[in-house]
Amino acid sequence: MDWLQAHYLWIVAIHVILVIFWMAGMFMLPRYLVYHQEALVAGRDAEAALWREREGKLRGIILTPAMVGVWLLGMTLATVSQQWGAGWLHAKLLLVLILSGYHGWAVGYAKRLGRGEMRLSGKTLRMVNEVPALLGIAIVILAFVKPF
Repeated sequence: MDWLQAHYLWIVAIHVILVIFWMAGMFMLPRYLVYHQEALVAGRDAEAALWREREGKLRGIILTPAMVGVWLLGMTLATVSQQWGAGWLHAKLLLVLILSGYHGWAVGYAKRLGRGEMRLSGKTLRMVNEVPALLGIAIVILAFVKPF
């Protein structure tokens, strides 16, 4: 625990870097889904295959590793700073859990599109793109302002 406390700011920095990577991916993947679905609707199979490949790379190289790192370092930070009893942290963790669920939903929808299954309209898919931004705003406010 002494080592973690001595390197606390480094852990925070890496946590924030991984949050940036994860959020960048969470903004990109839903947009990729829109383009992928539009290619499927238009019958552009070669283009849809390219979107499927891009989605897979985004998930494997950025999204999932960043999310895992965010969770591991976030839990480490909460432990080192002894914040587990803080109400703001409970609210933040709930929102990060919801964001993680959204991540899972987006990955699942990408896999469905890869099989040619489209369950949402293009308009609905575009609206769902806003979820990470709204969650991100609330999470940042909770993390920095600590309102309760």
